Amino acid sequence: MNYFAALAIAVSLISVAAFGCGLGQGRVVSSAVEAMARQPAMTGKIQLAMIIGLAFIESLTIYSLMLSFILVGKLPKTDAILELFKTSKGSELLSSAGNFLQCIANQI
Repeated sequence: MNYFAALAIAVSLISVAAFGCGLGQGRVVSSAVEAMARQPAMTGKIQLAMIIGLAFIESLTIYSLMLSFILVGKLPKTDAILELFKTSKGSELLSSAGNFLQCIANQI
């Protein structure tokens, strides 16, 4: 698989991690509120455990955000990709990864 295609897929899949973190945080808070409603005397301990769990989930979100910024910086500029498409044969776009790799090799 092409290196740049793999990078583009990885950057887009990081949004799945962010979505999962959001779902996880919602589930943690929901469960904590239910537990507090069942046993009001344990509210302090439940709240402490909820906050620690949310901190761990939020750290995963921050790591995925940092990783996405790092990977986006590795992607080629849009102008360079458009130039590769312009230099392809005729007016047709490149249809396979092999042709795309060949054009990149010719540009370098």
